[in-house]
Amino acid sequence: MDARRFSSLEICSGAGAQALGLERAGFDPVMLIDNNEYACRTINQNRRNWQVRCEDVLDFDPADHPETYDVDLLSGGLPRVRSAAAVRRAEDETERKLLRAAIWLATAVRPKALLLENVPDLVEKDEYAEDRSWIEDELAHAGYRPSWKVLNAADFGVPQNRRSGFLVALAASHHTDFVWPEPGGRAVVTVGETLGDSMAIRGWPGAALWAERADRPAPALIGGSARRGGADLGPTGSKRAWATIGIDGTNLADDFPAADFPVDGIPRLSVHQAAMIQSIPEDWIIYGRKTAAYRQIGHAMPPPLATAVGRAIAGALAS
Repeated sequence: MDARRFSSLEICSGAGAQALGLERAGFDPVMLIDNNEYACRTINQNRRNWQVRCEDVLDFDPADHPETYDVDLLSGGLPRVRSAAAVRRAEDETERKLLRAAIWLATAVRPKALLLENVPDLVEKDEYAEDRSWIEDELAHAGYRPSWKVLNAADFGVPQNRRSGFLVALAASHHTDFVWPEPGGRAVVTVGETLGDSMAIRGWPGAALWAERADRPAPALIGGSARRGGADLGPTGSKRAWATIGIDGTNLADDFPAADFPVDGIPRLSVHQAAMIQSIPEDWIIYGRKTAAYRQIGHAMPPPLATAVGRAIAGALAS
């Protein structure tokens, strides 16, 4: 880890994967906030020294928690935000309220830097132009200079084509020192490289051939909604993409393929393997049964990507 340490406040912290990546970049959270009981328990059992508040960010008042003021970084991986024109359900409106709450929280606690992750469309699409304009105006009024970027986790050593939209805003005194991380020419990590050994662990004779054919990064894992669905790899299009690398995405497996699994069979991912696709360390314990655990994993930001962005922010703050 970097010698200098920074403080952070994380909202919508989920299973803690982003906070773990930021920890590697030099950030220690004074508090993490999430309203999902399973996610809160996941963080508690992995980092008992981290303070976790299991509550809705919309109800959080920093005035009751003075330790959250003037942190170096306010970070969060917000739920998927739909454009105003696409809002159809109450939960869609709630997710848009969370985005605005995150910006208002930044203006209240006055961090030196803000890091928010969301869908690439928020950065790239015209239908989000009004949202971007509102965010930029609010942050500029508070003395921050925002930057937008879409990054692919596959460019940072993660075996998954997972594009994320980022907003980084820094106080004016640090903004000119911030530079977005570059891929750096590292080799692409494939699904076969990542999962080959685990596919063979129960003696499946087809594991080596399967790994050879799974010669590319995975499609993006989709966590789904807590309100609907079960433990599968997403809608039909996602399942088809997984099928091209030899994965049955209709549901998740309880274990690795056994010795009697057909040599030419198409295996399913286990929860453990889904975490590997996200580059979540094997010793990071995900609390809950299969569906609850998979949803936490599917919604996570891969720690190596969080580390890359975090180091860029840390570099700017240290300048």
